[in-house]
Amino acid sequence: MADTKFDIVIIGSGPGGYVAAIRAAQLGLKTAVVEREYLGGICLNWGCIPTKALLRASEINHLLHDLGQFGFSAKDIKFDFKKVIARSRGVADQLSKGVQFLLKKNKVTVFDGDGRLAGKGKVAVEKGGKAVAALDAKHIILATGARARTLPGLEPDGKQVWTYKEAMVPEAMPKSVLVVGSGAIGIEFASFYRTMGAEVTVVEVLDRVLPVEDAEISAFAHKAFEKQGMTILTKATVKALKKTKSSVTATVELAGGKTEAVSAERVIMAVGITGNVENIGLEGTKVKVDRGHVVVNEWLETGEPGVYAIGDLVGPPWLAHKASHEGVLCVEKIAGVDGVHPLDTSKVPGCTYCWPQVASIGMTEQAAKEAGRAVKIGRFPAIGNGKAIALGEPEGLVKTVFDAKTGELLGAHMIGAEVTELIQGFAVARTLESTEGELMETIFPHPTLSEMMHESVLDAYGRVIHI
Repeated sequence: MADTKFDIVIIGSGPGGYVAAIRAAQLGLKTAVVEREYLGGICLNWGCIPTKALLRASEINHLLHDLGQFGFSAKDIKFDFKKVIARSRGVADQLSKGVQFLLKKNKVTVFDGDGRLAGKGKVAVEKGGKAVAALDAKHIILATGARARTLPGLEPDGKQVWTYKEAMVPEAMPKSVLVVGSGAIGIEFASFYRTMGAEVTVVEVLDRVLPVEDAEISAFAHKAFEKQGMTILTKATVKALKKTKSSVTATVELAGGKTEAVSAERVIMAVGITGNVENIGLEGTKVKVDRGHVVVNEWLETGEPGVYAIGDLVGPPWLAHKASHEGVLCVEKIAGVDGVHPLDTSKVPGCTYCWPQVASIGMTEQAAKEAGRAVKIGRFPAIGNGKAIALGEPEGLVKTVFDAKTGELLGAHMIGAEVTELIQGFAVARTLESTEGELMETIFPHPTLSEMMHESVLDAYGRVIHI
C-alpha cells in the first residue's frame, strides 16, 4: 500500500499542478499528485505543445510553396496529413513521459484516478467508480484546469463540429473550415488549416480579431490573414448550425442584423473555456465559483482553509506559464519562503503562434490612456530590419507604450517572425522595472530581429535610426 499521508496533495498534473508538485518536493514537502488522464494535462497533451507541432508543419508547407524567393524550385510538393498528425501526437507523448520522469525524480507520488475533496484535509481518489486511495494532507491544491466552453444550440459533436481536441486529430484534411472565435486558440487553428490549404472563415462576435491584443496589432493581423486568403467576419454571431453528410452550414448574423449562410466541411468552436469545477468535492465547502472558475485571493487561497486553486481553474489570463508561476507562488507561500510576491498579471506575456506570430505584455495603448496615463508610443516595422528581410519575413511591427512622465515601459506589442521568442526581452524589462533610458542604452546584437525592439523604444523618444 502506498503512503496516504502528505504535506501537499495536488489534484491535476497540468503545467500548474506538476510544476507545483516539483517545487513542493524541492522545498522538502511530502507531495502527491492525483491525475485522472494524462500527466502534463491539457496543455502538454492536447493544447500548447501538439498545436505548435502542427503549426510547425504548416510553416514548412508555406515555405515549400514559397521557395522561389530563395532561388529554389521543387515539383509535386505534397504532404501526408496522417503523418503530420502522428508527429504532433508523438511530440506530446514524449513530453508526457518527460513529466512522469520529473515527478519520479523528485519523489512525487502519483495516484491514477479522479481526485475530489472529501472533508477537511482529505482527498478521495477513484478510478472507474472504484476507490483507489483516501489521502490526508494539510494543504490541497486544485489544479483541474478547464475545458472548451460550448454555446447552446452550437454544441460540438466531435465529427463535423469540433472543439480544439478533435481539430488536432482529424482523420483527413478538410477542404474548408469555419472557426467560431478569434482568440488565440481559434486563430491558431485558422492559421494552421489555411496554411495547409483549406478555405477558412473566421467569425468573431467582437469588432476585431485577437480582441485582447492592442488594436493596432489586431488590425495588422486582420490584413495579414485576409492577404493569406482567410475570410474574416467581425461583429458577427453564429445563430445556428445545419448539418448534412458532407458539410455544415452556419447562419451568421452580421452587424446591422443581416444574416449570411456560411458552409464548410468542419466547424471549430473556439469561444473560450470554463473551469473543471464539477465532481471535485466543492459541495459543502467554502470554495466559491464565479462564472465557471474558482475564486481565490492573491495567494491562491480559496474560501476553504487549506484549499488552494491555480491555473485555468481560476482567473485570467488562462495561460500555461501563468499556471506554472501560480503553482510555484502557491507552494512557496505555503512553505514560508521569504520574498514571495503575489502575481502581477501585467507581467505575464501572451503569445499566439499563428502566421504571423503575435505576442504582447502589459497595457495596450488604449488601456494606458483609459487609465489616465500620458503615453509615448514607439513603432518599428519589420521592413526596416535587415534580419527580417533576409529571412523573407518583412511583414511585422513592434510597438512600445511608455509612461511619458516616468519612462516606465507600460506595454509592448509585436507581430511578425518569432515574436513569441522576442517578447521575453520586454518581460524581463518589466520585471526589472526598466526605464526607457536603460532600454535605449542596452546594446542589441546585429543582425537580429531583436533590433526592432530597440528601434521601437528609440522611436518613442524621437531617436529611431532606421526609419
